[in-house]
Amino acid sequence: MSGFIRLAGLDHVPPSLKGAMVAIGNFDGCHRGHQHVFMALKARAKALGVPALVLTFEPHPRDVFAPEPFMFRLTYADQKAKLAEAMGLDGIVVMPFSRAFSLIEAEDFVTRFLVEALAVRGVSVGSDFHFGHQRKGTPAFLKDAGTRHGFEVDILDLLDEGDDHISSSRIRGLLGEGDVVAASHLLGYHWFLSGEVVRGDQRGRELGFPTANIASPTGFGLKQGVYAVRARLGNRLLDGVASFGKPMFNNERPPFETWIFDFDEMIYGQTLEVVLLGMVRGQVKFAGLDELIAAVNRDAAQARKYLQTTVPVSELDKKLGFFR
Repeated sequence: MSGFIRLAGLDHVPPSLKGAMVAIGNFDGCHRGHQHVFMALKARAKALGVPALVLTFEPHPRDVFAPEPFMFRLTYADQKAKLAEAMGLDGIVVMPFSRAFSLIEAEDFVTRFLVEALAVRGVSVGSDFHFGHQRKGTPAFLKDAGTRHGFEVDILDLLDEGDDHISSSRIRGLLGEGDVVAASHLLGYHWFLSGEVVRGDQRGRELGFPTANIASPTGFGLKQGVYAVRARLGNRLLDGVASFGKPMFNNERPPFETWIFDFDEMIYGQTLEVVLLGMVRGQVKFAGLDELIAAVNRDAAQARKYLQTTVPVSELDKKLGFFR
């Protein structure tokens, strides 16, 4: 088949995706552990001559059961689709997750979605994957269901790095410490965020460094600080320095602000993707604006210097289009 396909649910599955090998999971981050599942999926799909498909869920189940959304998400649906396509998969199904959806029994999930809607040839999951009401769909249950319904099931062990598994929570912890280099190593690509450029308080423009602002989502857990970044606006790659956190001003859910070097265009309403390459410093509350301006200029000089060094780039980074 040709052309990546994205589906919102399984009501209208095109014939080209029927009989696919399917990886199922939340896959927040699509990190190297998830990629271990995806690569095994691709290999099996290629051997069988069938499509390789990802089945994931939005919003994250933990947000559905929380009083309000709180999860520090590494990737949302658009980013997961972009990553799945970059990894050479044939499509992604984003299943709407809700409390009602969580009540579907594991056997019904298999019958309705895997057998009837997708007619799967096989399923690949991580060894920690559970599904269905009260998480009764264990890997052992899935194996048995595959035997009964006539599809193959591959259970992949978790991937280790150092003394622990590669996991979304581990990566969230690193980003919460500002260690974007270590986080990117576990991800297998440089972590990026994206969003519509929104109008801020214009303070940066008044001080001589106009920023492109992206609203930070609820639960955004990145360490407040200053980062060397690369931004993508359409097909253009633009270097800059970004700040998250406003300790001198209103610091309640601050935006993510990127000062793009040598750039002076009005881009409100456009989508900006920002790749974090390294942390310059943590946030500091300065005594006044003169100190702040001097610090921002030092930050920019340090970020430029960082961006002139050799930044490790993976094949996935290149396929995502952030590096050439």
